[in-house]
Amino acid sequence: MDRATTGKISFLKGQAAEGQVAQAYERNGFEIVDRRWKSKEGEIDLVARHKGKLYFIEVKASKTFETAVQQITPRQQKRIHNCALQYLAEKTGHLDVDCRFDAALVDSAGRIKILPGALLAA
Repeated sequence: MDRATTGKISFLKGQAAEGQVAQAYERNGFEIVDRRWKSKEGEIDLVARHKGKLYFIEVKASKTFETAVQQITPRQQKRIHNCALQYLAEKTGHLDVDCRFDAALVDSAGRIKILPGALLAA
């Protein structure tokens, strides 16, 4: 399989995983307010709101939960946090907002594992 095809498959798997995770959060009473929000700092897969709190969610899909979580590097966490700061500045007008950074892992069987607060402030 060539690189373009592999990239397309990975992109589609990522989109499907994000959709599954969004539905899981919605089933638990969360409102998804943004998907794939982009800034010059990077991208946030999902932004959700629940009871006045914002949730920045990084979705990773892989064969196992272990390999998925290993894909979230310290460098990537820093980019996500910087992107979240930009999101807060643009969307809310201030940075004093109650928020949490979650990792949402999806394995090859389609199971979802949410790691609340897994992405620590940089």
